[in-house]
Amino acid sequence: MNIEVNTIFQVAGIGIIIAMIHTVLKQMGKEDIAHWVTLIGFVVVLFMVIRMLDGLLQEIKTIFLFQ
Repeated sequence: MNIEVNTIFQVAGIGIIIAMIHTVLKQMGKEDIAHWVTLIGFVVVLFMVIRMLDGLLQEIKTIFLFQ
């Protein structure tokens, strides 16, 4: 399994965009929507990490011949 730098940049990019949107919405007085945006961004990144962990576990299975 080869973890590419692109994935790290995607996670960082999502974090930066979500932080900017959260700040703008909070300054507009829409704190509830800002929290939802942050939660949705967290879930998206969580799914990306779960996909990466699945690939890692599959690689470990093939190395130790459990498959």
